[in-house]
Amino acid sequence: QVQLVESGGGLVQAGGSLRLSCAASGRTFSSYAMGWFRQAPGKEREFVATISWNKRSTDYADSVKGRFTISRDKAKNTVYLQMNSLKPEDTAVYYCAAALAYGSSPNNYNYWGQGTQVTVSS
Repeated sequence: QVQLVESGGGLVQAGGSLRLSCAASGRTFSSYAMGWFRQAPGKEREFVATISWNKRSTDYADSVKGRFTISRDKAKNTVYLQMNSLKPEDTAVYYCAAALAYGSSPNNYNYWGQGTQVTVSS
């Protein structure tokens, strides 16, 4: 069992930065691939970024490549999403998730956090 708690969301102006954190509980955290997804009002949940259990592989949605960076700290059982050059279209609830299988499909992910709101003003 893995429990995930996101933090770090907030209101930021376009062009600004935020860093989201996802604290995980459970002894098997290091065995899981971790991902970030987001859902804007009236839209489906979409993939943002993922990192493999051993940190060797990462993947990003085209819309965030070059602006967002995913990382993980096994000692702290935490995964991060550094978001730079934020745009109004990045506004959404951001969710952290854990999966036994690395990938970008939400169907891969077994555990989800409660989400944190990110709002980017123009």
